[in-house]
Amino acid sequence: MKLSIKAELIYTFAPATQIIANIEASQSNDQTVLSDSLEILPPIQLLSDKTPYGDRSIRASFSGEVAILYQAVVENNLRQLLPSSGLQHLWSDLPNDVLPFLLPSRFCPADKFMRFAQREFGGAGDGVARVMTILDWIHRNVDYVPGVSNAETTAERTFVDRAGVCRDFTHLGITFCRAMGIPARAVSAYALQLEPPDFHAIFEVFLENSWWLIDPTRLAPIEGIVRIGSGRDASDIAFLTSDKQCQVLRQTIAVSRAR
Repeated sequence: MKLSIKAELIYTFAPATQIIANIEASQSNDQTVLSDSLEILPPIQLLSDKTPYGDRSIRASFSGEVAILYQAVVENNLRQLLPSSGLQHLWSDLPNDVLPFLLPSRFCPADKFMRFAQREFGGAGDGVARVMTILDWIHRNVDYVPGVSNAETTAERTFVDRAGVCRDFTHLGITFCRAMGIPARAVSAYALQLEPPDFHAIFEVFLENSWWLIDPTRLAPIEGIVRIGSGRDASDIAFLTSDKQCQVLRQTIAVSRAR
């Protein structure tokens, strides 16, 4: 599927605010960036970074009102959906770069959920069956409710509140998977058919020697996902991180099928 992306972020910043922005489509092996452009108004010097996974980010110093404009056309026909069955790896068989995604992180305290996860999901079957049982549990027990959570909300809090937004659903899914010994990492994305249009947080699991994308909210089809970045949790994939307070003036995200 070929998708067109347009993102416009207009913020006001305190003088000399240091920022890291993750809004460019990843140049990963499951999608192809056919064309893209990034414009900063007023123009300013940028430092561009790229991870071994193909995720891209920029660093800069912003002051006053700044517009970040990004457009892209991305082909994601290389993406595969989670198979109907698949084995969970022994830790000794995992690639070294996957190991960090087994561990608890700031928003995903998997070590606190090991007993619960084993009781609820341990008898489900193979690795895919366990992941699907986790997703079903989240769907049955957690409501999608904006405003219940904030930037500090952890999976532990979401488990208590049983409500949240995509970020919270993702943290809870990651936490349960890691508690079951399944590597899981957070993914920021653009998403076709997401209402209202916005940046989307989903996650992926490592099974059968591959990463598989999953949307625990069930709000957007995986076929319409454009990957931006991945990491341990939301702290690694935020679309904008700054060292000082900033104020959003306008933010518009649009994803559509490209011709």
